[in-house]
Amino acid sequence: MDTIHICGGYRLDGEIPIHGAKNSALPLLVATLLAADVSELTNCPRLSDVTASLAILRHLGCVVTQAEDRVTVDAAHLRCGHVPDELMRAMRSSIVFLGAIVARCGEAVLTYPGGCELGPRPIDLHLSALRRLGVQVTEEHGRICCRATRLRGAEIALPFPSVGATENVLLAACTAEGTTVLRHAAREPEIADLCGFLNACGARIRGGDSGTVVIEGVPRLHGACHRVMADRIEAATYLAAAAVTGGRLTLTHCPALPVSPVFAPLEQAGCVITATGDSLHIQAPSRLCGMGMVRTLPYPGFPTDAAAPLLAAACVAQGTTVFVETIFENRYRYVDELTRMGARIRVDGRVAVVEGVDALNGADVACTDLRGGAALLVAALAARGDTRITELHHLDRGYEDPVGCLQRAGASVCRR
Repeated sequence: MDTIHICGGYRLDGEIPIHGAKNSALPLLVATLLAADVSELTNCPRLSDVTASLAILRHLGCVVTQAEDRVTVDAAHLRCGHVPDELMRAMRSSIVFLGAIVARCGEAVLTYPGGCELGPRPIDLHLSALRRLGVQVTEEHGRICCRATRLRGAEIALPFPSVGATENVLLAACTAEGTTVLRHAAREPEIADLCGFLNACGARIRGGDSGTVVIEGVPRLHGACHRVMADRIEAATYLAAAAVTGGRLTLTHCPALPVSPVFAPLEQAGCVITATGDSLHIQAPSRLCGMGMVRTLPYPGFPTDAAAPLLAAACVAQGTTVFVETIFENRYRYVDELTRMGARIRVDGRVAVVEGVDALNGADVACTDLRGGAALLVAALAARGDTRITELHHLDRGYEDPVGCLQRAGASVCRR
């Protein structure tokens, strides 16, 4: 079993390139199914979730090649619309295959997805939206069976701006007959990235970043080449790592706007963040101040995925920081691991109150989920002594070579 070993107390100082975004690459890979053609994605991160997506594409009949950060998908000859349970369980976002498969094949059979256990993430929003487009949905024995002889555009209003439901509607509506208007859609940058790729394939989508998306159906799509956007959550994690060590760090290939919702709490903690072109620079004080209240919200609010690494940084800040989670019910499973390191955290439902301590201590800890693993990395960088982190399969889902990235910035870290 692989373990990450970190000797804390080293100040980060250097440059880290930001990889392609996991939360963008996965729906983009699904979108390649819509064209009976060849598509190419560049800046695609090498993650276990990406590997799981490629396995599903191959099972469906696509010819997939991967070299470095470049993935080519030839979806000309799909052979089925059924994804077996073992592939669905590999990641939560596999449910986004539903809209694309039913749009391309006229039917789809999937089981419920796997992924991190963050509390209920019902897919009823996905299914009700697809029904509005003319999809017949039946659920039996853990399987979701969808059929549609013809998809038709519709007026759809989501009760919550779900990213996954927005993606499923976009994928299904691109080749539907007529126009679809999706209101209260998610506004995350990854949605705009997906719309950009689909438009490059011949779709007609307007308002991908506005909350109201208009999709004019077209008869068919063609392949295209697209660069995956930078991972704003990876960027936020390394900003937190620099902050907790009193460091100075430059993040390259990282436009500021998508990451900007995390700036305010870091600046309140005493950090100075500046942007130059596609690079971000952070200068942290020798000790952080409390961050006040950090409330997770749909974009352009503070991202739920960035809360864990910032909470870890707050553990050694002078003062108190309050985190309020509004998206998921079970985000704080990693808190018990931080308390092993000496953190003072009180959790009450969706609220975590962090009282900063003078120092954390190295310990043996285990990743409980993807972003919880990032929190342990951040905490270990500031801890006195050695920390050993296990259950790295969670971390591998969303971070490409975090050990190499941190080593380049001066951290004492290795994986073995």
